[in-house]
Amino acid sequence: MATAVIRTGGRQFRVSEGETLLVEKLGGSPGDKIRFEEVLFFASGTEGSSPKFGKPVVAGAVVEGEIVAQTRGPKLIVFKFQKRKKSKVKAGHRQDYTAVRITSIWA
Repeated sequence: MATAVIRTGGRQFRVSEGETLLVEKLGGSPGDKIRFEEVLFFASGTEGSSPKFGKPVVAGAVVEGEIVAQTRGPKLIVFKFQKRKKSKVKAGHRQDYTAVRITSIWA
């Protein structure tokens, strides 16, 4: 089984075919196809083949996937307090994510 390391949303993810991962929000709706062309590492998984490392990306390598869902992460509470200043600020934050199922990896 082929594995790769891709870069999206300022982070790097190790992916393999059939896997589902949460990435920063990407444009599109569930069922749309998506391509990741910033592949930093590629290993085909067959015996005797050597892995390919990019400088910075592997030329011609592509990871294809399908958007499964557009979702949001858990609510985080942000509380700021300054002593002796009578200052308190409470806010919440929920990050938007896209669930992507990896369909194929090739180079």
